[in-house]
Amino acid sequence: MVRTTDRLLILAAALLFSTGGAAVKLCSLESWQVASLRSGIAAAALLVFLPSARRGWTWRTWMVGIAYAATMILYVLANKLTTAANAIFLQSTAPLYILLLSPLLLHEKVRRRQVAFMGALAGGMALFFIGAQPASATAPDPAHGNILGAAAGLSWALSIIGLRWLGRDQRGEKAAGSAALAAVACGNLIAFLIALPMALPIGVISPLDWVTVVYLGVFQIALAYVFLARGVRRVGALEVSLLLLLEPVLNPVWALIVHGERPTVWAIFGGAVIVGATAINTWRSS
Repeated sequence: MVRTTDRLLILAAALLFSTGGAAVKLCSLESWQVASLRSGIAAAALLVFLPSARRGWTWRTWMVGIAYAATMILYVLANKLTTAANAIFLQSTAPLYILLLSPLLLHEKVRRRQVAFMGALAGGMALFFIGAQPASATAPDPAHGNILGAAAGLSWALSIIGLRWLGRDQRGEKAAGSAALAAVACGNLIAFLIALPMALPIGVISPLDWVTVVYLGVFQIALAYVFLARGVRRVGALEVSLLLLLEPVLNPVWALIVHGERPTVWAIFGGAVIVGATAINTWRSS
């Protein structure tokens, strides 16, 4: 039986996920430094908070971890260059890549009705590249940031495909969930190690920057996954997917409140197309 508490845990996870863009921009450290410290703290917190994340690491865990690590790094790099809205909405085009790659990697067929969904996602993504977005203090290089955001969508798609690949070898939902959490912890560890050489030397870190990266690692990633892991035990996949759409909706809101950052009209329209198409497709697929 689904409890209200379970839904609230999933919403709390989405809420924490949504603060990533504003928090990354708040930190004055360079992008590689934020990416490394954020993931290093997150990996440590996940391994401490979730005992299941410490068990069952195999070569497949590391393979999926690499894709997840790429997502973690690309998301930070994109956020430092373009608006938080562009970064999260472009990453949210992951279902487009999943539908394109699933027949090859998972041997899952694409249904005819999903072709329209793919077209909507592709159209929504294209809107982010219409016109020239003016540079600003929080988005100094939108063009390159948008490219990195689109790359994050691809790496996130590979992460989701990898998690499904891991889940196929597990017996029961609990074992599959443990394997997924192990891959997330592994991915954060890999991201920390990959970004560290580019992050050095770090130098003196201000108290505000320490608070920000600790928040990003402990709360925005680790605690969010703790909430998500507990909430999904009873809530159906459709409802989980729809509840998690709160993340891309709120992400630009926090950036607007904290930094006064305003995405372009095309970006807002493109984000609405992506989120709306994802919600409709999730509902119809169920």
